[in-house]
Amino acid sequence: MKIISIKYMMLFAFAMVFAACSSDGEVRHLGVTAVKALYEPDNGKAVVLQASASASLYFEWEPSLAEDGGAVLYEVVFDKADGDFSDPVSIVTADNNGGTNHATITHKQLNQIAASAGIGSAEEGTLKWTVYASKGINPVKAEEERTLTLTRLAGFAEVPSQLYITGEATEVGADLENAMIMKKVADGEFEVFMKLTEGKSFKFVSANTGTPTEYSLNGEKLVEGGTTTATKTGIYKYYIDFNAGSFTSKEVTKVKWLLNWSQKEIELDYQGLGVWAISNYTVTGLTDSDNSDDRYKFRMESSDGETEWRAAINNDSKPTGNDEYYYMAEKTNVEQWTNNEVWKSPATDGWSDKAYDVTFSLNTQGEYTHNLVIK
Repeated sequence: MKIISIKYMMLFAFAMVFAACSSDGEVRHLGVTAVKALYEPDNGKAVVLQASASASLYFEWEPSLAEDGGAVLYEVVFDKADGDFSDPVSIVTADNNGGTNHATITHKQLNQIAASAGIGSAEEGTLKWTVYASKGINPVKAEEERTLTLTRLAGFAEVPSQLYITGEATEVGADLENAMIMKKVADGEFEVFMKLTEGKSFKFVSANTGTPTEYSLNGEKLVEGGTTTATKTGIYKYYIDFNAGSFTSKEVTKVKWLLNWSQKEIELDYQGLGVWAISNYTVTGLTDSDNSDDRYKFRMESSDGETEWRAAINNDSKPTGNDEYYYMAEKTNVEQWTNNEVWKSPATDGWSDKAYDVTFSLNTQGEYTHNLVIK
């Protein structure tokens, strides 16, 4: 953040110096006044940081005046509580690429700034902040300084852009190059479906090459370093949240293909790497009325109870021919009639006495999806 800001200011400075030079090369009209007053946040304001991507804090100050009457650039500068801004912990460019007298700084940015100031995870600490104004060179410090008390997120200040699972307990083994990428569901949030073997270890890593950062599970927390031992052989869903430094897991015991009208459930077999399937399955035992509706979906039984997997798109219509129609999303409301059910394609005269290949894939190397083949 600090490096980007400095580069931007250097480029802008070059342009401004060129524009401000007289015919004899003299530089002039690049002075600005110091910001006289800081408006928001209040001095001493205490903020408990939130993990939401939309959570932010608004900073505002009195505008500076430029010698040439033109635009002024601003930066919000942070330092430790006992610092003097000679070596600040972070510099954030104001909104509109520095061109406005306010800045919207996300809680996640503030969490990183607090970490840079030595404030520990989930701990409270105080920072000092002020504003610098300039025309791109010779920044002028505001006449006022303020303090800001932050309670950091329980999670990690530095969040990996990707996450993998590896280890002898996993289906992909302990070779780093074979580590299984996890599905990124939001910034700092990842999940994976994987079979684990009892008594063997696994861990999470930030890359599958080089020397990645490693993470493991300790009690109810996600921690850096170490490994985790699987306590029971089974198929598990692991959800990792770096923003909160937490995780959840559940053992998946069964995945079923559900014919919606008749409520007939057909269990699928686990194939590995988050994929369940059944081949050459002939549907029998349905009444004539059971055959009249082409809608279906999937149900999952786990240690957390039962959930449904239905179309990720928000509709209840027949197939469009697009792959996106078959993408799947997990839902907690388990009932017969719901939105986002899937329709059999091609439509036929009922389900009975036909053989089907069904594949339900939660493999994280692609979209969560499924495939139904009428044979």
